[in-house]
Amino acid sequence: MPARIIETNNTPLATVDVESVTVDIIENGLKNAREEMDAVLFRTAMSPGIREQGDCFPMIANKEGKMVVGQFGSFIAPFLSVYDADIEEGDIILTNDPYLCNAAVSHLPDWLVLVPVFKDGRHIAWSAMFGHMSDNGGMVPGSMPINATNIYQEGIRIPPVKLYKKGVLQEDLLELVLHNVRTSQWNRFDLNALVAACNTASKRCVELAERFGDDVFHSTMGVMLQRNYDAMKAVIGMVVPEEKREFTDYLCDDGMGLGPYKIHCTMWREGDKAIFDFEGTSPQAQSSVNFFLNEDMFKMFFGSFTINIVDPQIAFNDGFYDLVDVRIPEGTLLKPKYPAALSGRTHALGRIFDILGALLGMGAPNELLNAAGFSDSPHLFYSGYDTRPGKNDEWFQLFQIGFGGVPGRPVGDGPDGHSLWPGFTNVPNEFIETYFPLRIERYEVIPDSGGAGLHRGGNGLSVAYRFLVDGEIGIHDERWLTYPWGVNGGNPGMRSTKRIVRADGSEEWLPSKCEGIKVKAGDLLYYNTWGGGGWGDPLARDAALVAQDVARGLVTEAGAKAYGVVVTDGVLDVAATEALRAQMAEQRGPITEIFNFGGSIEEIKARCVQETHLEPPVAPVFQRRA
Repeated sequence: MPARIIETNNTPLATVDVESVTVDIIENGLKNAREEMDAVLFRTAMSPGIREQGDCFPMIANKEGKMVVGQFGSFIAPFLSVYDADIEEGDIILTNDPYLCNAAVSHLPDWLVLVPVFKDGRHIAWSAMFGHMSDNGGMVPGSMPINATNIYQEGIRIPPVKLYKKGVLQEDLLELVLHNVRTSQWNRFDLNALVAACNTASKRCVELAERFGDDVFHSTMGVMLQRNYDAMKAVIGMVVPEEKREFTDYLCDDGMGLGPYKIHCTMWREGDKAIFDFEGTSPQAQSSVNFFLNEDMFKMFFGSFTINIVDPQIAFNDGFYDLVDVRIPEGTLLKPKYPAALSGRTHALGRIFDILGALLGMGAPNELLNAAGFSDSPHLFYSGYDTRPGKNDEWFQLFQIGFGGVPGRPVGDGPDGHSLWPGFTNVPNEFIETYFPLRIERYEVIPDSGGAGLHRGGNGLSVAYRFLVDGEIGIHDERWLTYPWGVNGGNPGMRSTKRIVRADGSEEWLPSKCEGIKVKAGDLLYYNTWGGGGWGDPLARDAALVAQDVARGLVTEAGAKAYGVVVTDGVLDVAATEALRAQMAEQRGPITEIFNFGGSIEEIKARCVQETHLEPPVAPVFQRRA
């Protein structure tokens, strides 16, 4: 049975006309409340992943569960359809299990808090937020074991439960949950912060309803949803064709030696409705790289890519979801069957952004098409006991999200060293060095790692970590085999690499996905992320801009030749540049392909050892799907 909302005031909310200025005031009030949720969380959370990097996603929804303001799209309606319990004023629900909330969260470290908002006995809205916990128990510190083969190995599974009942904390339940994680103090503070953020949003909703009236508040949410519906209806008509359009990209490997895994999507339009069909995607993986993709989450990805075409000032929300149909075959990488492992889902999540950008842009490559570069959200884990003097052998556990290169775009160069999620920030090196036995010896962009183009791809980052005590590290990254592809003549970006130089001088190239790597005090890890693909003909880029990039350390003098530009001792040689560009243009001929993948999968695998120092993955053999 679906959930039952218990109200002491059964008077239904009415839909009324609302003046446009009132809509604007309430809309901005809700936007501010959503920002205030982040502020409360960041000031009261304890783990660096949430407090410093902002790995959280807030939302305010109407009483039907449709996100009105937020970041990650609403999950409430499908959640309520399977939550068989009464929900009353003062209840606060907690869960982290993707299989029990229709992938509202897509792996166990994301803990989701959901608060029903009541006013005068009536249910008027929802507030919700999930944050990535530094640990969730399971096989490895950080709870993201790449070699997990089922979800039971990834830590504690919390079904939808009431953390608070009618305003009373269920302390026994909380202690049971915290007993199963390694960083119980961090988790306790982070969870309290999530609750505080949701309660803050609830308070702001009630204040708005008190100021303008319950019916006006309710009706304004409807107006905001309708705005998005109308805007996205126009957008879909512009960017989604009636004829089918297909694109394929690949997840490099599963961390257990198999790969690559194909992600295939076909897009078309029927009437006003956009359809995305993932038939042709590889079956689910043996490891944790599966991504249980919630259909509404994909709709949110699609909307966030396109809504700004109509009006950048519109508050993005769920109002347009009826205009999008997402079809994901069960048993595939994007809809694995229970109890498949899910903790390493970030790799496929990042690839979805590249695929979506390609599908939407290939019909208008000069106006809408980005290169690849939203390719991953790299993670580093480092844990052990701090044996330095005065540290009392305390347990430490670092989880850090890395940054890569954002792709070149029709409007300009891709940002250097940026995050997959625009709201994420880097953890300051001073913070890491203060709280963890690490020293950051290098933190810089990698010259030439962004693909050459009329608009250069963003450069990746090179971070050198000096370990000060013995411990273990885990690495999650992607784009080490396949390239972040370029478009419209742009070159692919550089791939990611991981190299460790031991204290004794020996050197190892590490896979992009690995667990349980022993490190000793004095070992140095070079953690290099990918660069974004280039956009447009590199030979058409202003030579002065290339020379400026050389002066800024973003392109080397040797790398400038990819643009046909000659820079010697920092000085642009105009005559030599003109001659080199004429020669390169003649040898290359006209640009005929939209995408530059750096070769076929077979070609890339054939030169894998030479280029990456690693053996290529073995093609997975799948059992027939029933």
